[in-house]
Amino acid sequence: MTESDGKPHQGPAAPDGEPEYADRVYRSVPGVISGVFLLAVAAWLIGDAVVTGTGKTPYVALAAVPVFAFPVIAYTLRPAVLADRRRLLVRNPWRTITAPWASVDALRAGYSVELLAGGKKYQVWAVPVSLRQRKRATRAQTRGAAEHASRMGMVFGRQTNPVVQGSPDPTRAWSDQITDVLQEMAERNATRPDAAGPVVVQWCWWIIAPTLAGLVALITVITV
Repeated sequence: MTESDGKPHQGPAAPDGEPEYADRVYRSVPGVISGVFLLAVAAWLIGDAVVTGTGKTPYVALAAVPVFAFPVIAYTLRPAVLADRRRLLVRNPWRTITAPWASVDALRAGYSVELLAGGKKYQVWAVPVSLRQRKRATRAQTRGAAEHASRMGMVFGRQTNPVVQGSPDPTRAWSDQITDVLQEMAERNATRPDAAGPVVVQWCWWIIAPTLAGLVALITVITV
């Protein structure tokens, strides 16, 4: 399940006269909750090891902090998707992908949500695909169609087929809804002059560097 905290909020007018809106922001709520829980448990265990441990134990525990904490942050708290009228920004665990709308070829949701931009494919970690949620949405739509058909049968005094021909699009999983919204934004904003430019990929060194440094320190403490 994901959360969108990016409801459009009108701000000052842009240079072209159109109103500016805040970024649409999407992230996984279960991911954030699990990340906070893991960090809390780790803090308790490491704190206990530092206070009550003997020999190398306190030093090993302290060296393990960045090795554990930064990857947890990378995979649970960091992933997010931010979209405005100029570009789509995807924060993955180790990289940040900034794709102006003109460079976006497509967004698709299969077993994972993928961004196709600049001739390359990028996975969108912040919008996990739930097959269980898709099945639940399909069942809900089937029940809704059956109830609608039953009501129509009562109105016209005859029994109708529970499957309604030409019914509205079936209820979609949240990841599929987000993909549709972002795809629609890409199509609508691709021709904007300020939405042009190449895809920019940046490594998240503030997570990578401390993790590697902590790993070196941990190995040193253990082997010395």
